[in-house]
Amino acid sequence: MNFDKNAAGSSPAHALLIELKEKFPVFANGMPLSIGVDKQIIERLPDIDRKLLRVALGIHTKSKHYLRNTAKATARLDLEGHAVSEVTESHRTHAQGILKQRAKKADERRSQIRKEQQDVEEAEAARKRSESLNLLVAKFSRNPH
Repeated sequence: MNFDKNAAGSSPAHALLIELKEKFPVFANGMPLSIGVDKQIIERLPDIDRKLLRVALGIHTKSKHYLRNTAKATARLDLEGHAVSEVTESHRTHAQGILKQRAKKADERRSQIRKEQQDVEEAEAARKRSESLNLLVAKFSRNPH
């Protein structure tokens, strides 16, 4: 498999991930994958670039969709969608922790953006007040002589 940099408008790993989602519904549905799923993929797609596969799997397993499903799932699935092992409590807790951490960071970013917007609005209001005051000063400080 040969993926160019612009495939699917993104990186080769993203293009591979799109292909995996098309071939295997467990990817498309973001279900928790069995440990060692990479070996199953290599068996079915022997021409696959292993390094690229690792990157694609990393992108997939760090996605919000995958983490949400893992946080509430009880079973890990093989490529056919059959339950092959359990999702341990520690894996569920880990997924929940990552999601909470990301939500906290997103809230902090939104808060920072709101503060920056407020600062810009306040600066603009101060500039307009200053401009108005300067106009008044100019108007009333004219020398009638």
